[in-house]
Amino acid sequence: MNSERDVSDGLRQRNFSTQTQNTANIPDSPQGWDNLKWLGPSFLWMLSAAGSGELLFTPRIAALYGYTLLWALLAAVILKWFINGEVGRFSVCTGTTILEGFKQLPGPKNWAVWLILLPQIVVAISTVAGLAGAAATALILVSGGTVQLWTVIIIVVTAAIVFLGQYNLVEKISSYIGIARTIAVVAAAIFVFPNFRKLASGLVPQVPQDVQYQEILPWLGFMLAGAAGLMWYSYWVDARGYGAASVKGQESIDPKQLNREEKKKLRGWLKLMTISNTLAVVGALLAALSFLILGGELLRPQGLVPQENQVAETLGNLLGDLWGTFGFWFMVAIVFITFCSTVLSVEDGFGRMFADGTQIILQGFGVRGRWTNEQFLQKFYVVVLLAVLPIAIYLFIGEPVGLLQTAGGIEAAHIPIVTALTLYLNHRMLPKELQPSKIIFGGTAIAGIFFGVFAVIYLLQLLGVMGSGGG
Repeated sequence: MNSERDVSDGLRQRNFSTQTQNTANIPDSPQGWDNLKWLGPSFLWMLSAAGSGELLFTPRIAALYGYTLLWALLAAVILKWFINGEVGRFSVCTGTTILEGFKQLPGPKNWAVWLILLPQIVVAISTVAGLAGAAATALILVSGGTVQLWTVIIIVVTAAIVFLGQYNLVEKISSYIGIARTIAVVAAAIFVFPNFRKLASGLVPQVPQDVQYQEILPWLGFMLAGAAGLMWYSYWVDARGYGAASVKGQESIDPKQLNREEKKKLRGWLKLMTISNTLAVVGALLAALSFLILGGELLRPQGLVPQENQVAETLGNLLGDLWGTFGFWFMVAIVFITFCSTVLSVEDGFGRMFADGTQIILQGFGVRGRWTNEQFLQKFYVVVLLAVLPIAIYLFIGEPVGLLQTAGGIEAAHIPIVTALTLYLNHRMLPKELQPSKIIFGGTAIAGIFFGVFAVIYLLQLLGVMGSGGG
C-alpha cells in the first residue's frame, strides 16, 4: 500500500498537458480471476462506510420512524452508486484526482476547489469530534472516566497514527473486525426479521408525520459516503493504479488525444471499476438494511434512541436483547472499534484532500516551496484541522450526535454540487467513447436532484419557512 500511495502522491502533482499524445502505454485491464486481485480496496471501502451513516444514524432513524423511510435508504445508496461511478470514471480516464479536474473548470481560477474545500472544513472538524465522542461513550462503560477525557485521548492517538504513517496496519486489523461486525448484524437481523409486509410497506415513498429533517438529512448524507467520501474514491482509484492512473510520468493524460486502442483499454478498466463499485455498494446496503431492521425491531418497541453520551449503551441493546451479556459487550466493542477506525479513515482522507486542494490553490497564486509540499501539508492538516480544532470544538459543544448531524447535513447539501461539477467535468474532458451512457448520466443527474431536494427542504425548515410535518 505504501508504494501505491507513493504513486498516488506523484500522480496528483501532475498538471493537465495541452500537448497532444496518441499513445500513453496504458496497460490492459485484468481479465477473469485476475479481477479479484483488484477488488480488495473496494472491500475495505465498504467496511469503512458503516462508520456513521449505518451504525449510528440508521438504528436511530428506525427507532424514530420505523420502516417508513426504507425507500429513502434504498434511493440514497443506489443513487450514490451513480455518483461514485462518475467520480471514478474521471480518475480512471485521466489518472488524476477529481479535485485536480475541478481546477480545470472555466471561470475564476480554482473557484470550484474553493467551493469544495470551504464547507468541508466544518465537516472535517465536526466529523472527527463527533465520531471520537461516540467512540468514547463505549470506553466509559468499561473503564469509567469522562467522555470528554476519552474523546481527547482518541483524537490524539488516531491523529498520531495517521501522522506517523501507521494507518495501513490499523486499517487491516479493523477490516477483520469489520467483517465480524457485518456477519453479526446480518445474522441478528435475520433472527429478528420482521413480517415481510411490514418491511415492504416502507418501499412506498412517504414522509412520516412531524418528521425532523435535521434527523433525515445527515442520515442520507453519510449513508455509504458523504460528499467528501465520494471524492476520496478518486484518490483510491488513483492510488490503486486503475487505467490511466497506472501510467507514470510528469504529464497527465488527455483522454481525448488517445488512439482507439488506448481508449478500448480504458473501457476495460471502467468495467472493472464498475464491478468494484457495485460490490462495495451492495455490501454496504446489506449492512444498512440489517441495522435498520435491528433498530426497528429492538430499539423502537422500547422507545430507545441513540442519544449523545448514551450512544454505545443504547446500541449495545441491538445484540444484547438477543444474545444477553455477551451480545451487549460485543456490540459495545463493535461501536468503539468502528467509530475509531472511521476516525482514522476520516483523518487520512481529509488530510489528503485538503493537502491536494491547498497545493492546487497555492500553486495558482505562484507559491512554491514548503507550503506546496503535499506531505508537509497533509501532516499540517492532521495536526491542526483534524486534531487540535476537533478537540477544542468537542470540549466546547460536547454533543457527538449533534456534531455528526451538522457534518452530515453539510455533506448531503454538498452532494448535488459535487455531482453537477463531476458530470460537467466528464462531459467536457472525456471523449464520447469514454463518457457515461444516457442511462448512467440520467441516473447521476437524478441523484443530484434527490439530495438537492432534501437539502432545500431542510434549509426551509431550519429557517422556519415550513413546518416539520410530513405529507
